[in-house]
Amino acid sequence: MEEVLKFLKKTGTYYIATVEGNQPRVRPFGTINLFEGKLYIQSSHKKDFAKQVKENGKVEICAFDGETWLRVKTTLIDNSTPEAITSMMDAYPELKPMYEGSDCNAVYYLKDAVARFYNFVDDEPKVIEF
Repeated sequence: MEEVLKFLKKTGTYYIATVEGNQPRVRPFGTINLFEGKLYIQSSHKKDFAKQVKENGKVEICAFDGETWLRVKTTLIDNSTPEAITSMMDAYPELKPMYEGSDCNAVYYLKDAVARFYNFVDDEPKVIEF
């Protein structure tokens, strides 16, 4: 899990694919935080993303650093507790003006994640489950 955290922090921007009906939806993200032994991402309860995850929490995360790419198959679980939100806001203080004190702040942890690191050299991906 630490390797996934480090990679996503290094890339800065990664993409999450959700499903809306029978249509895939992909959007960029930039938050990743370790809290209580779980990886968390942040969004807003007011965005379509939250509605899609509520309907179907199964998502895929993808990131590329120029040499290696990461795909994470996981289920997102909403855990927008004050403690989880504070941890995220402390990790990303630039978000505080937009989200602090707002009831729309949403944080999700990755459950049953299978991460695969790929590159152009190795035939098989490195697989990490958490």
